[in-house]
Amino acid sequence: GRSQRTKVLAENAGILDVSTLQTLVNEADIILSILVPSQATNVAEMVSEAIKETNATVLYADCNAISPKTTCRISEIITNAGSNYLDSSIIGPPPRTKGSTRFYVSGPGLDLFSNLNQFGLDIRPLGDKIGKASAIKMCYAALTKGLSALCIELLTASKLLEVSESLASEFQLSQPSLYKRMERTIPGLPSKSKRWVGEMKEIAATFAEIGLTPKILDGAADMFQFVGDTRLADLQPEDQGSFPVMEDIITIFSEYLDT
Repeated sequence: GRSQRTKVLAENAGILDVSTLQTLVNEADIILSILVPSQATNVAEMVSEAIKETNATVLYADCNAISPKTTCRISEIITNAGSNYLDSSIIGPPPRTKGSTRFYVSGPGLDLFSNLNQFGLDIRPLGDKIGKASAIKMCYAALTKGLSALCIELLTASKLLEVSESLASEFQLSQPSLYKRMERTIPGLPSKSKRWVGEMKEIAATFAEIGLTPKILDGAADMFQFVGDTRLADLQPEDQGSFPVMEDIITIFSEYLDT
């Protein structure tokens, strides 16, 4: 079930709790699955059972950061239960301002899902093939989150190797935009690190499936697992105003390795 924290967040956002999946599939036209990637298939299986029990027909849109192979597997689960499936992926932060977040979609059911444009979503169709929406997310997140993992690793290394101040000065001189990005984004990473582990593994699997090395993103998964094992992972996204600054975070990471 949901934690007390997420129950409060849902209530504050005006989201109605229908209590059971059977009620959900009977009352909803479209279901958006948005959760940690590692649970995407399990949830789809539970929803498929509810669909079978009720003979309901819904459009199930998996919006999670999963590989094309995983989304195709989930498509089979949902369609075999008698409902329709749409591959979707989300790029951008939670949609607090218009145009900040895109929903890429592919597969049958595009017309119905595109109706959500009128409720403030930015829908970007990619055609009828299941897997394309997931593929663009895998490639995009490989850069954004993969880069974040690399930045955490190299900054922690520089601290342990006693060159952190010199490296920071060099970054500010030759890579000012990247350094500002690190200062801006790293404080918020610990609160998200645990759910990013599964996402990095999905990207690694995606790349391996087409003959590319999975090792870079497997390494990113290891880094986010490391961050998730520190006390900083107990921070919550809504605590943003009290996050430690980047330098303090890197010091804490280095202390975990230096003990």
